[in-house]
Amino acid sequence: MDHAENFALGRWLLVLAYLTSVVGCVLGLACAVQARHAADPRHRLRWLVLASVSIGGVGIWLMHFVAMLGFSTPGMPVRYDVFRTVLSALLAVAAVFVGLLVAGSQARIGWRLLLGGLITGLAVNVMHYTGMSALRVKGGFTYDTPLVVLSVVIAVVAATAALWFAIVLNRLVLRVAAGFVMAIAVTGMHYTGMAAVRMQMDMGAPDPSGTEVFSFLFPVFVLAAIAMAVPLTAVLMAPAVEAAPKAEVAAEKALV
Repeated sequence: MDHAENFALGRWLLVLAYLTSVVGCVLGLACAVQARHAADPRHRLRWLVLASVSIGGVGIWLMHFVAMLGFSTPGMPVRYDVFRTVLSALLAVAAVFVGLLVAGSQARIGWRLLLGGLITGLAVNVMHYTGMSALRVKGGFTYDTPLVVLSVVIAVVAATAALWFAIVLNRLVLRVAAGFVMAIAVTGMHYTGMAAVRMQMDMGAPDPSGTEVFSFLFPVFVLAAIAMAVPLTAVLMAPAVEAAPKAEVAAEKALV
């Protein structure tokens, strides 16, 4: 998957990156559903934090990290600014938290759901382009504006649809399907955004400063394992929302 013969993306990582996003999004949406059914505001807040870490940290940021493992400029080094790389992860988690908080438990397509989808979709883009700003190569790069706009639209539309599925549907299989939809948004946005990159390589430029991606591979995957294990354990130990009493569900719908 080369672009203008200046860089390669590593086509073999596409499936792995997508599956990584699926895991994070499915876990995160499961936590979001638990938040919807939580009676205690503090418990709801905890579930939303877990959902944000799962979606923002794993479904969005880790997917980007996995996909970028295949990024290379043949014959030239690639480095990363660690601060901006970490910042992109924090921005993703924070933005997803705000998006889920805004979307709330509204079961109809209203302004809260649309605004939540907009924020969550933009979170994907914020993470991606902040993460790309951490990239250091021998030369520079710009973006094709129409493809950047398309990447934003893809993320916002699919993220809104996934949030709606997660809020409205109680069946597990349908919530899992919503996770696949959101993962399509994340992965589709990433590769559309990468297609927008226009590299200007300079063989005579000095080697870029920064850290090789494989230098922080181990700590990233350790943190990712924790970010997946904690919400997974919480979801498995929580009561099934499908088992909620009908009266409770009816009362909840009356509030939205």
